Amino acid sequence: MIPPKHIHFIGICGVAMSALAIAFHKKGWRVTGSDVGFYPPISTHLKEAGINYYPGWHPEKMIEGGAPDVVVVGNVAGSTNPEWKYVEVNKLPYVSYPELIEQYLIKQQSIVCTGTYGKTSNTTLLSWIFTQAKKDPSYMFGGLSANGLPAAALSDSTISIVEGDEYKSARWDPKAKFFHYKPTHLLLSAIKWDHADVYPTEKSYQQAFIDLVGSLPTNGLLVLSDDIPSDSPIGIDIEKAAKCPIIHYGSGFDNEYEYRDFSTHEHGSSFDIFHLDQTHHIETSLLGEYNAKNITGCFALAHEAGIDPETIIQAIQTFRGTKRRLEKRFTGDITVIDDIAHSPEKVKSILSTLRSVYKGKILAVFEPNTGNRKPASFPGYDKAFVDATEVIIPRLTQVKIDVKDPEQPVQGPELAEVIAKTHPAVTHIENDEQLIDHLLSRAEVGDVIVFLGSHGFRGMIEDVVTSLS
Repeated sequence: MIPPKHIHFIGICGVAMSALAIAFHKKGWRVTGSDVGFYPPISTHLKEAGINYYPGWHPEKMIEGGAPDVVVVGNVAGSTNPEWKYVEVNKLPYVSYPELIEQYLIKQQSIVCTGTYGKTSNTTLLSWIFTQAKKDPSYMFGGLSANGLPAAALSDSTISIVEGDEYKSARWDPKAKFFHYKPTHLLLSAIKWDHADVYPTEKSYQQAFIDLVGSLPTNGLLVLSDDIPSDSPIGIDIEKAAKCPIIHYGSGFDNEYEYRDFSTHEHGSSFDIFHLDQTHHIETSLLGEYNAKNITGCFALAHEAGIDPETIIQAIQTFRGTKRRLEKRFTGDITVIDDIAHSPEKVKSILSTLRSVYKGKILAVFEPNTGNRKPASFPGYDKAFVDATEVIIPRLTQVKIDVKDPEQPVQGPELAEVIAKTHPAVTHIENDEQLIDHLLSRAEVGDVIVFLGSHGFRGMIEDVVTSLS
């Protein structure tokens, strides 16, 4: 057991950073933090936990009562950040949050959920299953559980479950976060080129996952989705890299864990999971066939890790999902949905799911992340919005521009032009109030308004919900 220390978070209001801060606080550490903005629900969680945090960057506040034993440096801390500069000048011990997880959370049995999409949902569900099975895992996922499960926990067990993000670890550490987590068990959901700002080519993106699979021990386990077909070039490379057993899951007949007979409606989904000579019926409140695939992957990993099917099924039935993953923010004559989908691949999947359930118009407000605003990502937008009636691009969140980067992220009008090449109804609306008025004037009984993107939409969702209610 590690004795409690003083830990300070520069950028404490991020989902992952705040969750880790609360987890360390629960373990008896003295936790402090700083950030430039505090917004619910994160600020509420920090306040309720009793975390001492403050707005802005103030080295004198950071060292009140003594300098921290370790400083966790978030991505908000640029080279001119006063607290970061103090850390550098005074040689205080510091880590990125992936390094913090590596040092204090990763255990002997390290379960890592990764892939272009599905990793947050899978990590949240697996954490719920293992917690319900009384395995007391340490865990971390980059979202908010609708079950109220804290997004991070530190335990004394030998099991850890973490979300394996392929994005760079820190400004000083360009390698993917998941390399810090030393997986023994890997759940790999998909490999579709993303984050063009970090991975300039599809091959460089794929290679990160190939290297991760290659790091699995011979007595480990790879649970692999059939979204990465075994006979595809990347599937062949992945399976060749693995030195451990491989379990396949999905809808194909050649998977060890196969889901069949999927059906969905406004209130949830049902399907069967086949494994060997056993059939397991699943009922869930989650929408969409992609969630059936996620659940099947989690079922496979949990079962292979020794949890009995009855316990897994009961946990799945009580699992309410992750906030901002097809989250219904309003249900009435018009439905309002919020989803973190920030890439064309994710958008296509979400819109397909909504179209399978709702028959009215689908009005999609979309803001991509920085990588998906770069020219290298533009081919992925072809027909990505085919299931949307109309696409609205809002004023895009301003990002720090690397002047040395030859590929600069585009702004709203240019992005609208890219999407309009394969969609007949794309609008760019710079003013938030005008955008809300546009949505409310277009939406009718039976329609869906869906907000898609990794940013918070500056309160527009709340304003739409207020107007409708």
